[in-house]
Parts: sequence; C-alpha cells; structure tokens
Amino acid sequence: MSEIEPGMRKVIEEKVLQIEKDFDVKIILAIESGSRAWGFESIDSDYDVRFIYKHELKWYLNVLPKRDVIELPIVGSDDYSGWDIRKALFLMNKSNPVLFEWLRSPIIYMKNKRDFDLLKEASEKYFSPISSIYHYLHMAKRNYREYLQGEFVKSKKYFYVLRPLLACSWIKLKNESPPIEFETLLENVEDKKLLNEISVLLTRKKSGIEMGEEKSIPEINRFITEKIPEFEIYTENYAGNKKPEAGYLNDLLWEILN
Repeated sequence: MSEIEPGMRKVIEEKVLQIEKDFDVKIILAIESGSRAWGFESIDSDYDVRFIYKHELKWYLNVLPKRDVIELPIVGSDDYSGWDIRKALFLMNKSNPVLFEWLRSPIIYMKNKRDFDLLKEASEKYFSPISSIYHYLHMAKRNYREYLQGEFVKSKKYFYVLRPLLACSWIKLKNESPPIEFETLLENVEDKKLLNEISVLLTRKKSGIEMGEEKSIPEINRFITEKIPEFEIYTENYAGNKKPEAGYLNDLLWEILN
C-alpha cells in the first residue's frame, strides 16, 4: 500500500474538516482514490480525495431536489469531490464499482465507523459481478483503443488497461469485489514472464522516470488481446444477481441519517 507523507496527510485531513464546516455536512468517509490508492503513483501524481457525506435530516425534506455532489476547484495536485449519502445509496442500488472502490480504499483520511460499517455491509449485498466486469472491461477497452495501438505507445497507459483486466480476472475467480491495490491484483497472475515485464514497468512508473511514447511490450499486449475477448464472451453468458428487497436501502438511509 502506498503511504501518504505525514505533512500532506495532515493538510488533507484539515481540508476535509473545513469541507464539513463550509457545506454544513458530516463526512462519513474520506479516502484517496486514483493512482495513489492503486499503488502505481509517480512522484507528481495528484491527490484524488473522494468522500461520502450526509446533511441534517431536514435537508432532505424538500419539494425540489438539491445538489447532491460537492466538487471543489482543482488546485495544483489537489482534487476533492464527494457524493451525498442518498446519491451514494442510489449508485449502490446500481452496483456502481466506483462506489465499491471508495469503500475499499486502503488510504482513509476520515471515517465514521458506524455509518461506514453499514455501507460496507450493504455493498456486499449489492455487489454485481456482471455489472463490475462490464465497467472494468469498458475501461480497459477504451484505454487500449486510445493509447496502446501501434508499434509505439504511451507506456504508462498499460496500467490503465492492466488494472481493470486484472480486476475482471479477480471477479471471475472469486466472485467478489476486487481489491484496489494493483500489486494485490497481480497475485492471480501465474505467467512469470508477464509478471516480470509488469514489475519492470511498475518500478519505472513509481521512480518518476519519464514514460512517454515507447515501443510496445509484446508480452503485455498479448495478455491484453487475449483477455478482452475472453471477458466479452464471459459477460454474454453470466446471469445477474438478485438484489435485496426494495425497502432495504430506504431503511439504511433512515438509519444513517438518524
């Protein structure tokens, strides 16, 4: 797991507390997302702080809907945005993989344990293997199509294809939400030559060495071109899972707000 430098962690934690005051909300969970949580950040990677929050009960009693996201202007490498709890639960009902990643981030800046535990338990009930594989497969195909075609490629983009494909492999093998950390996802890879190529690339990425356009890596490309059609076929024959009763999330929202 990547570590956040203590001075920067303090800055972020203070900013999260300031968000509570400025927007009159209570933070349920604030975490690091993106490359730092995934474990392949470079020296100049952004800090992608994501959070789930709640208002006082009366905020939700309105005829007209109110804005259910908080997005702060990006300043330098600092990126803060979050979802209201009702929006988060709406996305949970759709088995949103991004929400599930937030709930499993290894880097936590703030956590209301009671509310977090309720969300984590619910996420296990609403996890949909097929929805998650669709999500990760779409991500892998888009990045592969845009950045990794041809003799010369943007080599750092390999991580943005490998990680979602490895997540698909994890889901297929274990039928559970995949871990966030890239190196944990590698545990299921048995091809030693492929692992070596990825390890070399990962060392370069984390060391801050410039990774521009370079010759493509045949071993990694072979893995990608094998896995994409494999998961396309897999999704065609996978039956969806059954959700809890419709009132479950309503009851959960009420419990968290009270």
